[in-house]
Amino acid sequence: MTTTKGTSRRKSGWGRELDPDVGVEIWREAMFLSPNESKISELVKSLREKKIGIVAHFYMDPEVQGILTASKKHWPHIHISDSLVMADSAVKMAEAGCEYITVLGVDFMSENVRAILDQAGYSKVGVYRMSSDQIGCSLADAASSSAYTHFLKEASRSPPSLHVIYINTSLETKAHAHELVPTITCTSSNVVATILQAFAQIPGLNVWYGPDSYMGANIADLFQRMAVMSDEEIAEIHPSHNKKSINALLPRLHYYQDGNCIVHDMFGHEVVDKIKEQYCDAFLTAHFEVPGEMFSLSMEAKTRGMGVVGSTQNILDFIKNHLMEALDRNIDDHLQFVLGTESGMITSIVAAVRELFDSYKTSQQSANIEVEIVFPVSSDAVSNTSVNGSHHLYSSTVTDLDNVSVVPGVSSGEGCSIHGGCASCPYMKMNSLRSLLKVCHQLPDRDNRLVAYQASRFNAKTPLGKLVAEVGCEPILHMRHFQATKRLPDKLVHHVIHAETKYQGLFRKTQVPSVGSGLPETTWHSAYGVKTGRFKTF
Repeated sequence: MTTTKGTSRRKSGWGRELDPDVGVEIWREAMFLSPNESKISELVKSLREKKIGIVAHFYMDPEVQGILTASKKHWPHIHISDSLVMADSAVKMAEAGCEYITVLGVDFMSENVRAILDQAGYSKVGVYRMSSDQIGCSLADAASSSAYTHFLKEASRSPPSLHVIYINTSLETKAHAHELVPTITCTSSNVVATILQAFAQIPGLNVWYGPDSYMGANIADLFQRMAVMSDEEIAEIHPSHNKKSINALLPRLHYYQDGNCIVHDMFGHEVVDKIKEQYCDAFLTAHFEVPGEMFSLSMEAKTRGMGVVGSTQNILDFIKNHLMEALDRNIDDHLQFVLGTESGMITSIVAAVRELFDSYKTSQQSANIEVEIVFPVSSDAVSNTSVNGSHHLYSSTVTDLDNVSVVPGVSSGEGCSIHGGCASCPYMKMNSLRSLLKVCHQLPDRDNRLVAYQASRFNAKTPLGKLVAEVGCEPILHMRHFQATKRLPDKLVHHVIHAETKYQGLFRKTQVPSVGSGLPETTWHSAYGVKTGRFKTF
C-alpha cells in the first residue's frame, strides 16, 4: 500500500514535504495546474477560430486537465464534470454557437453527447472523440454481454418490472434493454432516489439494477440499513417510505452480478485495512462503485459527519464544503481526506481547493489551514518506476523525487492494464493532449481524415424496428424528467404497468442451483440453445 499526499496551505501555497511512503501524484497535479503557456495559446486559438467546445470527464490525465483548466479562463466553452453533465454542457455550447464538440471520455459518453444534441435539434454540430481506436469501459462492456441480456429477459418475466440502468453504458445497450424491460437511466448520485421513488410510485414493483455489481450490492446494503432505522429517519431519506415499506421492497430488488469498474475494484480489503490502521480520523470519500468493504467504512464515517458516498461531484462538493467551513472559522486546521475513486479526480480537487484558498482574502491574521489528500490503492496498483523514468516533463524540475513510488501505475512499470491492477482508468487516459490538438487543428474535416474520430450516430434499428438512437435516448429523458420533478414520468409508469413479455412462448424457464456461489442461476431453453445468467435478489 502506498499513499499519495499533497498539502495546500493558505499562506504558503503547495507544500512539498516528502517522506519514504509519500508519492508524488498531488505534486504532479499541482504542477500541471500551471501548464505551458504556449500550449494554452495554441489550443485556445484553435477553439476560438473554429468555435469548438470541449466536454471532459473528471478522470482525465492531469496534464490534459491542467491545460483545460487554464484554457477555460480564455474560452468559456470548456467543461470538466461527471458523465451526467457532459451532454447537458454540450447542448449549452451548441446554443451559444459552437459548431463542434470534442468529448474527452469513453465512447458511451460521446455517444450520449451525439444523441442528446440530435434530440435537442443540433444534428449539424459535429461531435468528435479523441482516438481512432475504441475507447472502452468495463461497465459498458458488461452490459453489452449476452449474460446481461439474459438478466433482462428474466426481468421481463416478472411484471411489473423496471430496469434501472447505470448511465455508464452504451446507447445501443440502453435501446435494446428498453425494448425488453421498461428502462430508466441513473447516475451514482441519483440511483437511490430513483429506486425508492419507483417503489413508492408503482405498487408491487420489481426493480432490476445493473450492470455495476458493487453498486448494486451497496444499494442493497443501504436499504438493509434503512430497514432498521426509525420511520422518522427513513422519511428524511425519502418521504414516501417507512420501515414497513423498506422491508417490503427488499425481496423485490435485484441486481446484476458480473459487472464492475476495473479501477474501483482496487478499493478492497487491503485498502480498507490500511485506512483503519493509519487514517481512522480522516474524512472518508467513496464512489458508489467501490467494493462493499470500502462502502461500509465510508457509510460508518458518514453517520459521524466524516464521510460521503456518491458520485464524483458529490465527493468534490463534500471536500469543498468542509474547506469552506474551515476557512470561515479562520482557525489553524489540518483537513485530511481519503479519496476513494479514480486518481484523475485529484486534479479537479486540487484546482477547487486552490480556487477556494485564492477566493478568501489573506491577511497577517489569517489562519494556517492545510488540506491533505490521501489516495489509497492496493499494492498491485503501485509502480516503483522513478519519476524521471516515467514522465519526461519531470526530468529537470522534480529530480529530488526520484525512486519514490508513483501512483497510478502497475508493478511492471508506470501505466495501467485494461485487465485490472490499476489505480487509473486506462481508457480515460487514451484522451491525450496530442489527440485533442490534432482534432482541433484538422477541423473542419473537409478531407474526411477524422472519420474514425467522429462520435457514433446510430442509424441502426432495434429488433422491433425502431431507431436505436431514439429508443436509447428514452431512458435518459426519463431520468431528466425524474431529476426535474422527483417523480417517474407517467409514460414510463404506464409502460411498466402495461408491459407485455416480448418473448412469451419462446422460452421455458427452469431454476437450477448455482455451483459454489450461493446465488440463484437461471437457465433458459429456447430455439437458440441453452442460455445462462446470474443475478442476486433480496
